[in-house]
Amino acid sequence: MIKVSYIKDKLIKEVKISGHAMYDSYGKDIVCSAVSTLVTTTINNIITLDENSICYENSSGYILITNKDSEMASKLLNNMLDMLSELASNYPKNIKIGG
Repeated sequence: MIKVSYIKDKLIKEVKISGHAMYDSYGKDIVCSAVSTLVTTTINNIITLDENSICYENSSGYILITNKDSEMASKLLNNMLDMLSELASNYPKNIKIGG
């Protein structure tokens, strides 16, 4: 299962994503693919707009995104969390979102 957790004050401060969806075999897992696409697109968009607004750590089955007090980054991370929540509502056995 993919687990998504986040820390939010006025802004989204941190997002942590770990695990594997186990929806299908490696290379065919549409849930993992969707999560990867959402997260990668969000990180790339934030960096394109302001490369100093976040830092992130990425390894197999784990990503940590830390917001450096950017309102813009927080809005994009919140949008990402909304989309991941929608995905979790369709695949509750494969992805879980928690604050």
